Amino acid sequence: MQPNPNQLDLTFAALADPTRRAILARLAVGDASVNELAAPFEMSQPAISKHIKVLENAGLVSRGKDAQRRPVKIEALPLADAVGWLENYRKFWEQSYQRLDTLLDELQRFAPKGDKKN
Repeated sequence: MQPNPNQLDLTFAALADPTRRAILARLAVGDASVNELAAPFEMSQPAISKHIKVLENAGLVSRGKDAQRRPVKIEALPLADAVGWLENYRKFWEQSYQRLDTLLDELQRFAPKGDKKN
């Protein structure tokens, strides 16, 4: 199944920012509150909340309700879709490198013996 192009746009736009990538890396370890997510950054809690909102709009995080706390949780499906999309390009480059290796092997086999350097 092909990922939704609009979802891919949202995912890659959200991942374009290093702060949001750092937030996702932290959430990969476990759920966290906004205050916990804001702690390592030199920015206000409202600024972190804006980053979380972008991640939430992209479907990369969700907010739960745990008594007084609203933990933020990572949602991996959009990331899996992005990886699947990128996988097609990895295969393309892998095949290109294999063709280049084959060509270099052929050139080496047919190179005059005096041209080899040790």
